[in-house]
Amino acid sequence: MHEYSGSCLCGTVAYTIIGKADRFYHCHCRRCRKVTGAAHASNLLLPDVESAQFTRGADHVTFYKLPDAIRFSTCFCQTCGSKLPRILPALNLVVIPAGSLDHEPVESPQAHIFNDSRASWDCGAGDLPNFEAYPT
Repeated sequence: MHEYSGSCLCGTVAYTIIGKADRFYHCHCRRCRKVTGAAHASNLLLPDVESAQFTRGADHVTFYKLPDAIRFSTCFCQTCGSKLPRILPALNLVVIPAGSLDHEPVESPQAHIFNDSRASWDCGAGDLPNFEAYPT
């Protein structure tokens, strides 16, 4: 088990999550590009929703679910807009935006996913495997 801790840019919101990420992906889907404003979203996925808590500023956290999407949502600080972990009990999953961590994660990214949606201006894949959707 690891402890993941992080916060938003302005420091209003902080969180702690105890668990172990079983996946760490760079997602290139159009929705992730839109919500981050970047070429991809980098997320750690933990299959343990009991371990997540906002330790400061929980009342400043906004959860937004895209109405026409089955599984796409985002969580962010109302003050500065920084992305924050999404706690998804229905999927038994916590999704941590890697950039919100206050430390380097012990895990390394495992793959690029939704590579068929990759922006032409992306920096490149490096040595990680590429998948057109979620790996099986």
